[in-house]
Amino acid sequence: MKPEDLAIAFESVLDDIVARSAVTDAFINRDTYRLYIATLWSNVVLNPREVGIEEGDLEALHEIVNDRVEADLGQGSDITECFRFINSKAGELAMQQASLTQTHKELLLYFSSMILDPEGHKRWMDDVVDNG
Repeated sequence: MKPEDLAIAFESVLDDIVARSAVTDAFINRDTYRLYIATLWSNVVLNPREVGIEEGDLEALHEIVNDRVEADLGQGSDITECFRFINSKAGELAMQQASLTQTHKELLLYFSSMILDPEGHKRWMDDVVDNG
């Protein structure tokens, strides 16, 4: 899919994330927004075809989502920063306050591990497979 088509396809989802995270017309709850972006990205990566894209579209979509996150949260904000938040005490509290299920929390923490420490994640997964 062309990047322009990806941007159009995901515009309504990204707009919805902003709307669901809104505190007022001018402000969004940054914690809620980060939870939604991390959830979106985790689900898209897990099953791109379910959302109508191919695995090869992920890189272009990553850029599109990063651009939108930066526009919504400010310079230096991106998907990685959202997962860094998930992996923090504040993220843990936000997940609790949002009443995420244990499975949802584990999904976000799993992706945090993959994104923030890919080598450590690979060692951990290798250990799980070897001892599984």
